[in-house]
Order: sequence, then structure tokens, then C-alpha cells
Amino acid sequence: MVSTKNSSSQNGSRTDAAQTPFGTQRKPTGGSILRQHADCRSPHRPTLPSSPSSIQLDPPRSEPQTSILSRRQVHSLRTNTTMLYLTADKFPIFVPLGLLGAWRYFWYAIRLSAAVVYRPIPPPLNPTYIASEDVTIIVPTIDAGEEFKEAAYSWLVGSPAQVLIITEAKMQEPLQALADEVDPVRIKVLTVPKANKRLQMAHGIRNTTTDIIVFADDDAIWPPTLLPYILACFEDQQVGGVGTSQRVKPTGGKGMTVWETLAAFRLSIRNFEIAASTHIDGGVPCLSGRTAAYRTVILKDPAFLHGFTNDYWLGKYLLNSGDDKFLTRWMVSHGWNTYIQVCAEAEILSTMKPDWRFLKQVLRWTRNTWRSDIRSIFTERHVWTRHPYVAYSMIDKFINPFTLLVGPCLVIYLCIKSTRAIEDGGYHLPAWNILLSYAVWILATRTAKLLPHLWFRPQDIIHVPAFILFGYYFAIMKLYALFTLHVTGWGTRVGVA
Repeated sequence: MVSTKNSSSQNGSRTDAAQTPFGTQRKPTGGSILRQHADCRSPHRPTLPSSPSSIQLDPPRSEPQTSILSRRQVHSLRTNTTMLYLTADKFPIFVPLGLLGAWRYFWYAIRLSAAVVYRPIPPPLNPTYIASEDVTIIVPTIDAGEEFKEAAYSWLVGSPAQVLIITEAKMQEPLQALADEVDPVRIKVLTVPKANKRLQMAHGIRNTTTDIIVFADDDAIWPPTLLPYILACFEDQQVGGVGTSQRVKPTGGKGMTVWETLAAFRLSIRNFEIAASTHIDGGVPCLSGRTAAYRTVILKDPAFLHGFTNDYWLGKYLLNSGDDKFLTRWMVSHGWNTYIQVCAEAEILSTMKPDWRFLKQVLRWTRNTWRSDIRSIFTERHVWTRHPYVAYSMIDKFINPFTLLVGPCLVIYLCIKSTRAIEDGGYHLPAWNILLSYAVWILATRTAKLLPHLWFRPQDIIHVPAFILFGYYFAIMKLYALFTLHVTGWGTRVGVA
């Protein structure tokens, strides 16, 4: 029992200090202890005794009676009660990545809107240019297969003035035989000393007398309405080049191989992107060489012909492929507009390599894209003022392989951390949860981008996982291509310079 004297004279207005595991704390007075007991032991305040001498106090304790949560417990409590449960303990990492993802999908929404409202230019009732008088088709080739014959018939349906086949000397006889079989009057076969696509194209340009030149691959199959739709764009006298949309034609009779399906996916995405860029600022990263039309007066310029056939990377690596990229940059740098006809009436069919050689094609295209876009952005720089959206899309392609690879790297990092206890710095979600969430997200977003293709070919949905894997392979390939830009060979054709 505590005496009244001691309670009133010594402890009534003072507390003593005591050392505890949580630092120096002050011993509570009798009154404070009473209030503590009243708060902790009963929901109601007890009736106070009439005399302090009747109060029975607990002995002083060095630790407080209420429990104190550790910092880790408080952190866990906050993490589990926040809407950012998945990212709270890695907030500095996830926020920048989330903002980057939001930025990319914001621009994807813009592209989607532009592609939806895009419209092709219809042929006029009284056209300025007529195919039978104003169009020469130039086809640089070293092949003489059945694909060429099928393609040639499709070109002639549009009634061009002439078709010039440019090849090397040893292929003149077999190609001339094919030309005589298809149309000996309108198809002419010319030769150059060696197989070099740019030299072949330049030779065809010099032998053209019409106002419009249309370059075509030897396997490009045209719809009957292609030439009228291409010529419709040249009604605008500021338009110097016109491109088309594309689809893949299977090489076998049993449908597409997985390689051809991957190519078809890529072309579907390309059709979407070029429609969007054409509508947004009138530009396009590339007028594809599979089929593209130009004003002859532009290409007959001696400055163009010299630059086209003497195009060196870093001043010492002569370029043969990448001709379509050069032509597109020339249009931009010399003040000519371009247009893309993305519609069924102007959509060509083209074959792709049905096996692993498709990867060699992609590697060649990727190197050409790196070289051309670096020139457009950093050397020539005309694209910044003429087509700013195209410039942005080029920059986006520069960083795309890095941003694409961040995802799986982060997933691997978090899966490794999830194997450790949270108390040891581990991640709070199990590995299967992380992997499943990432897989579902990637599958959903990639499938959404392929919906225009899957609408017409729903059977290709089984190849979507292969396309996702190819995307990661392609990101690594882009980095490899960046460090091998000095390699300028064709890659898929033997004997081509």
C-alpha cells in the first residue's frame, strides 16, 4: 500500500525517469496509472474511491503496458491496406516504368484514332494520268520462276505503257522467254553487268519515257485497281511518291507456315502504322520497295542518280539494299510529299521466306532501318520540321528494344526476390503470381494489336505466342544489328552485291 503522505507530498506533481528498451521514459504518477487502467481494462471509467489511501496500485514497471508495433509490421500493414499493393515496396522502380508504359499507350491511342479516321484517295472521274500512257513498271530481278509469271499477269491487268525487267546478263535468256510468253510487246528485258539492285533500278530509270515510274518486286501481285488508285494521289502536284498496303501470300498450298504468319502479323501492324502517320502529318518512315510509285522527273535528276548509286555508310561501305529508304528520304529532303493508299483496292500480295531464312530478311531490313533513321534524325534532320510525328516514331523505335527487354528482366528480378523471406528483403508476391500476371498482360496487349489481322484470319491466333517470343528475339536482333551496320550484304541472295 502507498501512504497518503508519499502520494500527496512527493508524487502528486512529479514523475521519475526510468530506462526502458525503447529509451528513457517517465514513470507515470498514481493518477496517470489510474487513467491508464481505466482506458485499458474497462470501456467505462470506474467510480473513484473517496480516499486516496484505499487505492491499490500496481508496482512500477519498466515497460509500457500497451504493445508497440515494429517498423516492419507497420510497413506491412500499410502495404496490405493500400491500393498500390503490388508496387508499394518497389515504388521508385514501378512509378517510372508505369509512366513510360502510360506514355506509350497514350501514343498508341493516338495512332489508333488516326488510323480509324484515315481515308484513301479515290480515283477522279477525269484523271490527269492514265496508266496506258503515263506508267512504266520497273522490276529489278535475278529470278525467273513461276512467281514472276503470276505477278507479271497481275501488272498487265492495269494496262501500263510498258514493263522493264532489269537483270544480269546470264538471266536475260530465261527472263526473255517468260516475257515472250506473257506479253512480248509491253515487257522488255534489259541487262546490267552485275546483279546490284540499285544499279538495276538506275538503268531502268534511264530507259523510262513516261511521267510515272512504279517499282515492283518480282513476286508482287497487284489487284486490278492498283494503278488507278496510285495515280489518284499524283493529282496533287506536290506528291512525289506513293506507297501501298501489303499482305502475305503463302508460298505453299497448305496455308502459311509460322514464319509466314509472323511476317503477316508484321505487315498488318505496318499497315496500321502507315495509315496513322499518313493521316497525322502526311509522312511515312518508308515507301516500301515491294511496290511504290514516283514522278520520273525526280528520279532522272543526275544528282539523285549519282547519290542513289554511290550511297556509302560511314563513307566506306557501299549500300545495295535499302533503296526504298533512300528514295523516301530523298522525297522528304527535296520538298516532295508522299502518300500511302491503305485500302483493298491498292493492297498488294507478296511472298515471304517460309522458313528460318525469314530471320535473315528481318536482319537486313533492321540494319537498313537503323542506317536510314539515324541519317534522318541526326544527319539530314529534314524530318523534324516536315514530319514531326514520323521523327517521334523513329525515336520510339530507337528505344523500343530497351523498353521491351525491361519487362522480362524485371520479372526475373522479382521472381528471384520472391524466393527470399520478406524479413530478408524478399518480394511479397510468389513467383507464380508474378509470372502469371505478366504473361496475361503481355498476351492481352499483343493480341489487341493483332486484332485487325485476326479479324480476317482468326485461325492465326494460335501463332500469337510465337509472335510474342519473336518480339523479344527481335529486340535482341535490333541491338545486334545496331552494332553490325557495316554489314551491307543482301543476306538471302547468292551473288548479289
